[in-house]
Amino acid sequence: MRVQQIFDPSTLRYDAAGLVPCIAQEEGTGDVLMMAWMNAEAVERTLSTGRITYWSRSRSALWIKGESSGHVQELVDLRIDCDRDCLLAIVQQTGPACHTNRKTCFFTAVRDGEETELMGPDPV
Repeated sequence: MRVQQIFDPSTLRYDAAGLVPCIAQEEGTGDVLMMAWMNAEAVERTLSTGRITYWSRSRSALWIKGESSGHVQELVDLRIDCDRDCLLAIVQQTGPACHTNRKTCFFTAVRDGEETELMGPDPV
């Protein structure tokens, strides 16, 4: 039997800065696209609009993914880990997820003690 209850973003375990990490995973492929931070307002906006909204630590402001680049993330499912201190957003990604114009932010691997670039930027 599944337990259902009303979700309250304040029940998440935020860090001292009021943030929780959110991993974006592409629907269908399962590719991990990126990790960014959310505060309670970003979580609420993501759920109410269906557009992934993060908290930019560098700008100290909310940002809707793809707002300026057009590389939008539409919410398919938002999942909470067992400790309630990390989120997994299953998304439909339009265009590259990374600001470097790559499909994923995880384009560098450490192999045999060296960094190896796994993919280049998408052609413009």
